[in-house]
Amino acid sequence: MASVVESKKACAVNPLKMSQPLGASFAFLGLDACMPVMHGSQGCTSFGLVLLVRHFKEAIPLQTTAMNEVTSILGGYDNIEAALLNIRKRAAPRVIAICSTGLTETKGDDVDGYIVTVRKRKPELDDTEIIYVSTPDYVGGFEDGYSHAVTAIVKTLVKPLPVNARQVTLLPGSHLAPADIDELREIIEAFGLSCIVLPDISGSLDGHIAPDWRGTTLGGTTLEQIRAAGASALTLGVGEQTREAAEALQNIAGTPLEIFDRLTGLEVNDRLLQRLAQVSGQPVPAKYRRQRSQLLDAMLDGHFYTGGIKVAIAAEPDLLLAVGSLLHEMGAELHCCVSTTKSASHARLPATTVILGDLEDFERGAADCDLLITHSHGRQAAERLNKPLLRIGFPVFDRIGNAHRCQVGYRGTMALIFEIANLMIAQIGHHHATDWPLTPEALRAASAVAQAKPDQIQASARYQETVAAASA
Repeated sequence: MASVVESKKACAVNPLKMSQPLGASFAFLGLDACMPVMHGSQGCTSFGLVLLVRHFKEAIPLQTTAMNEVTSILGGYDNIEAALLNIRKRAAPRVIAICSTGLTETKGDDVDGYIVTVRKRKPELDDTEIIYVSTPDYVGGFEDGYSHAVTAIVKTLVKPLPVNARQVTLLPGSHLAPADIDELREIIEAFGLSCIVLPDISGSLDGHIAPDWRGTTLGGTTLEQIRAAGASALTLGVGEQTREAAEALQNIAGTPLEIFDRLTGLEVNDRLLQRLAQVSGQPVPAKYRRQRSQLLDAMLDGHFYTGGIKVAIAAEPDLLLAVGSLLHEMGAELHCCVSTTKSASHARLPATTVILGDLEDFERGAADCDLLITHSHGRQAAERLNKPLLRIGFPVFDRIGNAHRCQVGYRGTMALIFEIANLMIAQIGHHHATDWPLTPEALRAASAVAQAKPDQIQASARYQETVAAASA
């Protein structure tokens, strides 16, 4: 269990965290025919828009109520009404999703009251669903905004329905990429179950060329699917950030819930498949038994390059837990862990301390580490320290293909292990890249990891050779 230490600096230096409104907008981008709106100044929206475009390399629909000095003081009702009417006229979305910013939260705009008034005055909005979520950017972070937005979607649109025993609702965390969601949907459907993903960025931000253009999101969870979530037999959440929405679904429709703190690793995916087999009444498909065997072999091959290394990670809480726990299982030491906000996930992290801080704290703690893991804003720290950097999370703007990186399930875990191990091989250099074991320290750590693995690893020839070399 990690103890949480808050940084007491007067200001953030090279900030790690992204804002709540940005996280909420990200969630709304997973709804089909939706237009996210930030209720605040144009600058707030522009900054978030730039990060989203650079990360996904796609056109992002995101609007603003364009508050100025006068409207910030007098109130933003007129701006909200004008924004709703203009968006309805020009883009004709099925859903308009409004998230607040620090500017309007400080003023204290009653946006819920504004929406009621607009509904009464403008009947042309009757065919458009309007969702509002409070996301002041002076508290919380990206993950919090995402969590509150998904909860607002559930509370606004989901109604109780007769239970469909073959239907499951999947609530993915904000740390999952479109490819992760595709992988989880495929796993669930392999058991003969139908899956409603809420929200589903795999439909809207998966990097496809649409056959036609429209001003709203292209793909994602449809309005009908959101409403049908009230009929699901089970809610599966990925990450502690989904618990609030899952409990809201349970309160509304009585849907049982199960939250997986991560789905990157061996044991957690074993539990997921066992749960799906229980719900569906079907055995685990043979292809996943094969993938599990492949993952075991990948763990065996990879831990010779991760055993005993010191790692520094800076990420949102659920992503920190997912990647950090896998590395711990692969024999690495979590030497420096930096996160953005308080979360129950920190209590399950296999590290001594988690710092709620910025990338300056991260760089200081990473000086003695072998591998750095954070988003693209950590690249300067990696260059100064001359350490390898694994880019994860949001934003990653100096690499392409972010939508297609999969790090969940057996296959995704295997891909992540290979990515980390190959980074370490490149750091070692070509002369030693084909030599194993590497160092006596890494060898002993790798041997300890192998001894804790299942029988498939302990029976392998490479494991026996490792134990013999370590003993010598």
